Amino acid sequence: MSEPLLRVSNLKKHFPVLGGLLSREVGQVYAVDGVSFAVDRGETLGLVGESGCGKSTTGRCVLRLIEPTSGEIVFDGQSVTGLGGGDLRAMRRNMQLVFQDPFASLNPRMTVGAILGEPFIIHNLVTSASEREDRVASLLVKVGLKAEHMQRYPHEFSGGQRQRIAIARALAVEPKLIICDEPVSALDVSIRSQILNLLRDLQDRLKLAYIFVSHDLAVVKHIADRVAVMNLGTIVETADAQALFAAPRHPYSRALLSAIPVPKPRAKRSRIVLEGELPSALNPPSGCRFHTRCPYVIARCRSEVPPLREDGTGYATACHRTGELPGAEAIVPSDGGFSPTLEKLVAAFNTAEASGRTGVIS
Repeated sequence: MSEPLLRVSNLKKHFPVLGGLLSREVGQVYAVDGVSFAVDRGETLGLVGESGCGKSTTGRCVLRLIEPTSGEIVFDGQSVTGLGGGDLRAMRRNMQLVFQDPFASLNPRMTVGAILGEPFIIHNLVTSASEREDRVASLLVKVGLKAEHMQRYPHEFSGGQRQRIAIARALAVEPKLIICDEPVSALDVSIRSQILNLLRDLQDRLKLAYIFVSHDLAVVKHIADRVAVMNLGTIVETADAQALFAAPRHPYSRALLSAIPVPKPRAKRSRIVLEGELPSALNPPSGCRFHTRCPYVIARCRSEVPPLREDGTGYATACHRTGELPGAEAIVPSDGGFSPTLEKLVAAFNTAEASGRTGVIS
């Protein structure tokens, strides 16, 4: 078996909490606490969980935009944790980030051409201004924009177009891995599918690997090959995306998946509503960190941390009672289809679109 492109082992990030007259450390926020995973070449790993579970912090620690407290990060056979200065900058050519908010991630004082040309200057990838301009024009075309757009400023574009520009900036240095930090959550629903399809197309053409951070499981189901579920700074379940969405094993994963809206009103499903207080990362509970809200909790869960055990098929779960829980078939409908009424509307819309009619009543 070939070595994965990225391997993260026991990654931790603890933020100090300062207080008192002398601003001394009075505690720590355990944002990421012992996370391990791997990403293969050309693969998309979906990193999912509730807001505040440590997904984005994990991605930024991998890039060393935030310095990890401890742990090991190995990219393409080379340790990233010990790099500094020019070596770290050279490594970042291979790992890039697409930020969540396209309205804040682009400098409003710079033209699109200057924004996309900056990586070529920083990494000395071009020898002349004309070559840089040609590379920028090629990037814009690659993400579905036009070469003449390089003369415009970010405020002249829609949200979807700005995110395309952000993706083009990440592609400028020809990386092997892109961390997508909720890249479609700030966009209209009608634009999300365009960006997701663009990411898929670029991955197929350029053989990219993605870490796709999101709390929207419907989006992750569309794009991810494998999924890692995070809860309060730890990974509680990892599996092939198809297997996890078909039959999640961890109670936390089941609760998340049961909240996915399904466009089939009469579909039989079990909505799981979690009760109890959401624990704080400043003072996480002992044992399993989900035990304060878990409907299947036993005494062992409150005192003993469950290890992330793999079953030999690539499916790993951190739960003491995995083999005892009831089946999960009713949580997400297996067909995932539309209701008959919606199917008729979709068919009618497709027919109108094919014949050149918009379907809009005037």
